[in-house]
Amino acid sequence: MILDTPSLYFRAFYGVPESMTAPDGMPINAVRGLIDMIATLVRKYRPDELVATMDADWRPKFRVEAIPTYKAHRVAYGNTEVVPEALVPQLPVIEQMLDAVGIARMESAGYEADDVIGTLTHQAGGAVDIVTGDRDLFQLVDDSRPVRVLYTARGIRNLQVVDEAFVTTKYGIPGRAYADFATLRGDPSDGLPGVSGVGEKTAASLITRFGSLEALLAALDAGVTDGFPAGARTKLAAARDYLRVAPKVVEVAPDAPLPAADLALPAKPRDPEALVRLADHYDLDSPLNRLLDTLPK
Repeated sequence: MILDTPSLYFRAFYGVPESMTAPDGMPINAVRGLIDMIATLVRKYRPDELVATMDADWRPKFRVEAIPTYKAHRVAYGNTEVVPEALVPQLPVIEQMLDAVGIARMESAGYEADDVIGTLTHQAGGAVDIVTGDRDLFQLVDDSRPVRVLYTARGIRNLQVVDEAFVTTKYGIPGRAYADFATLRGDPSDGLPGVSGVGEKTAASLITRFGSLEALLAALDAGVTDGFPAGARTKLAAARDYLRVAPKVVEVAPDAPLPAADLALPAKPRDPEALVRLADHYDLDSPLNRLLDTLPK
């Protein structure tokens, strides 16, 4: 089980009231919410291995160089992401909590959590569950292994299981073609323009007809006219420069450099004394006990 930790702690922050505070008055809602999410996931799915991925770089240079608008609307200053003020001091506590419990925490310099997830999924020898609220990771589903996404849009207790059939039913595309579909459609939340005038329906029909973005572009360059909706060839030709670089932005990396780590779900806390200090200082006894109760005995 791979956790898209930023996606989860943002969801916890907005889902748990800020009135949930530590004894010193510091908001602790994201920490408590994340701990309870992990406890719920471990109790229900019983993973053998568990890793919490992090953003070492939320807006990697290689993506910005390809498409400068990538996440540009979410920049506070420099290359710093807009993060709610009350969430900022909770992030180190989340990292300390994961380390003290013994849940593997992994990031890669110059890459996003999505890329760490993509690389771990590529390297995995067996089944993988990816827990996220980010549709971009639908590109990793693979029934043959199987790799599936546990999508949090409806809450951690009402997860949508996303596999190839879900992607086909939801978007009308081959189950493993989400990245190509998203490249054509674009994603305003990430500053990705897509192809002007090509919406979901046209993007889906193009990917279904040609099978992949690569095959579509080959047909476009070869002058093929069959299979293109009215006006689509002109729009695609106008967006050729975008389509040349967009895949490196949309597709998650399968080869981010990762440190060696023990991903096994711990049977007991790695650092009990540190965990006690965290529990006492931030009043986390109840959620931490719920999490520890789910660990394998």
